[in-house]
Amino acid sequence: MWNRLPLWRMREALERGETSAAELVEAHLAEIEKTNPRVNAFIEVYADEARERARQRLEGPLAGIPVTVKDSFDLEGRVTYCGSLLRREERAARDSTAAARLKAAGAIVLGKTSTPEFLYYYETDNRIIGRTNHAWNAQYTPGGSSGGEAAAIASFMSAGGIGSDGGGSIREPAHFCGVCGLKPTPGRVGAGGHWPVIGHPGGFMGVCGPIARTARDVRILFETLAGWDVLDPFSAPVPRRSPEVRRTKIALWLPEGVRPECAAAAVRAAEGLWQAGFGKADFDARLFDGAHELWRVLFVDLITQSLRRLTAGREQECAWTGTALLQEARETVTAERLLAVLSERDAMRARLLEQTGADTVIVAPAFGTAAFPHRQPPMPILEAARPLTPANLFGLPAMAVPVGVNGEGMPAGAQFIGAPYEDERLIGLAEIYEELRGDSWRNETLSPSTTRSTTSPTA
Repeated sequence: MWNRLPLWRMREALERGETSAAELVEAHLAEIEKTNPRVNAFIEVYADEARERARQRLEGPLAGIPVTVKDSFDLEGRVTYCGSLLRREERAARDSTAAARLKAAGAIVLGKTSTPEFLYYYETDNRIIGRTNHAWNAQYTPGGSSGGEAAAIASFMSAGGIGSDGGGSIREPAHFCGVCGLKPTPGRVGAGGHWPVIGHPGGFMGVCGPIARTARDVRILFETLAGWDVLDPFSAPVPRRSPEVRRTKIALWLPEGVRPECAAAAVRAAEGLWQAGFGKADFDARLFDGAHELWRVLFVDLITQSLRRLTAGREQECAWTGTALLQEARETVTAERLLAVLSERDAMRARLLEQTGADTVIVAPAFGTAAFPHRQPPMPILEAARPLTPANLFGLPAMAVPVGVNGEGMPAGAQFIGAPYEDERLIGLAEIYEELRGDSWRNETLSPSTTRSTTSPTA
């Protein structure tokens, strides 16, 4: 089936005349009809509109490619639910910047994918359509908040799409579902028309980015999405870059508390790159000390205050995911406390960047655990997020890439963390790693013994 090909191969098939946009759309719609009742990834499917667009003369780097959009991005005339019944009247007046760029590149939007309420949890469940299930095992969660997007792509209902990430919401679902996801440097991919609005005081932590089945697919989507956006206060006119990826130095970071298979995935990825000739870099893990706690103040404590005001008196309309993280709030964030946190964040970021150069990539676990049965995380969920949050706090690009599977047969990936604006370096490194890893990773069980080697010095 055409929908089983990676996005880049679909594009080649279209260019060679081996298939047509109409055939691709029909293959994906047939998969949605067959698979979505089990996976439940879609808030809405636009079958008629997709067929009509496939009949048009489309041009651009994504001409004829069926994609999806996370339901936190505006589509003109459509409700942006963001997982909440409280937003059922919020119909968008125009497309978000990311959706507009996909369309301008010739992509065909198949539908909107589900999220947890307000994007505020690491599982995808809401009062609109219920829970989204993992493509490999419906008893497991695909993660969140881009869980619907990752599940749709992993189950071949979409060739690729866009998600958003303020605390791992692209990388955790990508890791859970066995696909690739890039959290770009803030401002590389325009965030205009995303809800919640990505802006000050802590909006630098949240970004929009691509999700797809391969790193090569992610590159195609990133090159389409990247660029200046007047609606994004963090946007910068950064030209496309071509770093010398082979000169990248690889460091390894294994934060405490992650499950053995997640640590093993990071070790396997780092060792594979070292054995392929990439240099080793020192990394002092103390440079990340305290980063997760500062992120919690901005992402959990501060946002909780806003969400409590938003939901006041209407809590009965909210799903459990809309309130789960609210219970994790530890303090009321005053203006003075906020300024102190931002100042401390800036000082920590400067120390980190002084020690790590542009050509260093840190390989780390992609989350503290692999996918788990619905509502049954094997560890406290915010502790599981510790490997993800420094990249959000410090505005670093980071990318999740599949590595192998755990003892339960669920995917486990590694995370590549780079210096600001080194997004293309991460994508290039992920492409090389995919070549080294091969396509048999779904049969590669990650043994805890894999973590025996931590050659890259850490403190």
